Amino acid sequence: MPHQRLSETDICDRFITPALHQAGWLREQILREHSFTAGRITVRGRLVARGKPRRADYVLLVGQVALAVIEAKDNSHAVGDGLQQALAYADALHTPFVFASNGDAFLFHDRTGLSEQRESQLSLEAFPSPEELWRRYCHWRGLSDDEQRVALQPYYDGGNRKQPRYYQRTAIQEVVEAIAKGQKRLLLVMATGTGKTFVAFQIIWRLWKAKRARRVLFLADRNALVNQTMTNDFRPFEGAMAKLSTRSNTIEKADGSLEELSLALDRQRRIDPSYEIYLGLYQALTGPDERQKLYREFTPDFFDLIVVDECHRGSADEDSAWREILEYFSSAAQLGLTATPKETKYVSNIDYFGKPIYSYSLRQGIRDGFLAPYKVIRVHLDIDVHGYRPKRGDVDKDGQEIEDRQYNQKDFDRVLIIDERTRRVARWITEYLKASGDRFQPTIVFCVDTEHALLMRQALLNENQDLVQRHPHYITRITGNDSEGLLQLDNFIDPLKPMPVIVTTSRLLSTGVDVQTCKLIVLDREVGSMTEFKQIVGRGTRLHADTGKDYFTLVDFRQATNHFADPEFDGEPVQIYEPGEDDPPLPPDTGETGSDDPEGPEQGTGTGGGGGRGGGGGGGGEPHRKVYIQGRPVLVLSERVQYLDEQGKLVTESLRDYSRRLVRQHYADLDGFLRRWRGEERKQVILQELAEQGLLLEALQDEVGRELDPFDLICHIAYDQPPLSRAQRAARLRRDVFSRYGRQARAVLEALLEKYATEGVVDELDNVRILAIPPFSQMGTQLQLIREFGGKAGFERAVHELQSELYREAA
Repeated sequence: MPHQRLSETDICDRFITPALHQAGWLREQILREHSFTAGRITVRGRLVARGKPRRADYVLLVGQVALAVIEAKDNSHAVGDGLQQALAYADALHTPFVFASNGDAFLFHDRTGLSEQRESQLSLEAFPSPEELWRRYCHWRGLSDDEQRVALQPYYDGGNRKQPRYYQRTAIQEVVEAIAKGQKRLLLVMATGTGKTFVAFQIIWRLWKAKRARRVLFLADRNALVNQTMTNDFRPFEGAMAKLSTRSNTIEKADGSLEELSLALDRQRRIDPSYEIYLGLYQALTGPDERQKLYREFTPDFFDLIVVDECHRGSADEDSAWREILEYFSSAAQLGLTATPKETKYVSNIDYFGKPIYSYSLRQGIRDGFLAPYKVIRVHLDIDVHGYRPKRGDVDKDGQEIEDRQYNQKDFDRVLIIDERTRRVARWITEYLKASGDRFQPTIVFCVDTEHALLMRQALLNENQDLVQRHPHYITRITGNDSEGLLQLDNFIDPLKPMPVIVTTSRLLSTGVDVQTCKLIVLDREVGSMTEFKQIVGRGTRLHADTGKDYFTLVDFRQATNHFADPEFDGEPVQIYEPGEDDPPLPPDTGETGSDDPEGPEQGTGTGGGGGRGGGGGGGGEPHRKVYIQGRPVLVLSERVQYLDEQGKLVTESLRDYSRRLVRQHYADLDGFLRRWRGEERKQVILQELAEQGLLLEALQDEVGRELDPFDLICHIAYDQPPLSRAQRAARLRRDVFSRYGRQARAVLEALLEKYATEGVVDELDNVRILAIPPFSQMGTQLQLIREFGGKAGFERAVHELQSELYREAA
């Protein structure tokens, strides 16, 4: 068969794959049709669609290193037609060598810049061997023989075959090679939910097994983070791993049994030096007094590698305790992990660790489909917008006169406690959960301080008495000063534990704690720091397929989501909704109402600075007592909807406008769409392609009309064409197109046409299995009916002619 008539798959099977084998590439070194992203999740209303993953035709590996990408095309294309596509894949995968082929030859692009020519054509027989590409790679990276041994150290798979994602593979390899070459300080920036701890484990595992890091210290600043790490990702280190703590801890194993964590300290705080992997809190290693500086019990050269988790929270400050520990163990390689590097005039991660060796952002995670997108509901309370000024003689609940000044949002729950405001927030949250149809979706409510978290818990409890009666821990406060609440933290984290559902907190859950199933985050406190805002958003970005979590919702009562306008923010929401007092708490599926101002309603005089005594609760001086006000009514204002487009930009548009824009991005005008529709025998292919790009056809049909053919629906929405219903389109069909077929075949085609008109099964008409269901099954067996058309190919040809005739006048 001539090459020109072969499909792309045939070209791969007959020419490209044999050429690779001939060059010495083994089957396990070749990833064929390798999907390296999950496909972006698109959210419109309550409907969710997942886009098409990015997929490379070939990725070639040597050990753990992705060295090359090959993009194949059929022989109707030139040799290098796939090169630009391959270069885009190589850029994401960090592969230095790029090839394109149509089965005749290879076009080779060397991204290292070390070849005489950047691009050159190679015959099929001249494809480079694994040894040749590895030699070029090592020359480019400057790896010695010993460094190559470390660079090729295998991952831990534990028999479950869990392979790192593409960005994790790149992060791990970059760090392993840098440490192998002697680099001492490294910074790895990865968005919350993208697997920083798993990456840290694989880095440590490979360096440990290669004997490049014999003793390792993993530092965190919260006990829950250390326990999570030992329980989950670091479990394979069991026997060689211990916690620097004198308090006994237990972990729950997969079978439900309890296991006590190994401790490296005895009751007299003496260290057991026989372990190789140590995990601990920096608070347990140091303190202001010399006797508290436990880290000095180790020799300065005891550790070969120190990993600092969430390093933005402590070690960035030159005067911090973490910096003291790191400088003591200065001979060790030191790796900082963070989702949000802290860079200010006074504090800097980069100043200590250096520029990030690799970064993977929230926007990239959402785009690739590894992180959950999210909607935002902005709730403006009247008292927050207009502020509060007491009338002369107004007293608080204790009978004391309230200071006469303008109070604003910064004051509420910090200086001034308005009970009706807390109740209104709690009632709104409860109404939202009820309207969503799922009152058991894990929810975190961030409050101003621990007292506010307590008051919010009480208000929520009173709004949900029916569920609290059956489930005492349905609503729980988890703060650092609440020992009973802290006992529920592990239950809240565990996806298998049903309670608690709603947790109120101040800052304890803002960073580090992994609540995979969290579907609702409520902000009822200001978030001044971009670093903290990103961390809070990160509490919801993890996907959880088992519980059907494809996205989450962020409810903002305090204008914290104004951070979206900051250019430093890199993961905008898919939707913003601002409901009024009488509006439903759930955002509408389409459209928008209310203000066109993207920043929401204009603020009243009370939103400025929080002047006067205690304004905003900030600054120095003596602390002032809180003022408690009862009976002041609070209402909700405003509504607006915004979506996040595929470029990561916030746009204000309806579902119709979104769909119109999406279709026209692929088919600029009606003629272009009609040419594609005519040229594609299986119309479902076109519909599937648009769906993968985010077109929500079912939602559009619900809004515009389910009686419309998808063809008419698209032409109507995207190109303003008058639509025909399926029944109208079927009625206009010229029946003489059936005349050349026999009586039985004509009856089958008439029945297919009727099925199309009533049920709209455009994508199934040419599937022979349709002949096995009524009314076709009453006409004869599947085989008998197919014979009436001269066989399966004849049946499919007849159906395609029927479809062409259906759309003849329009197309």
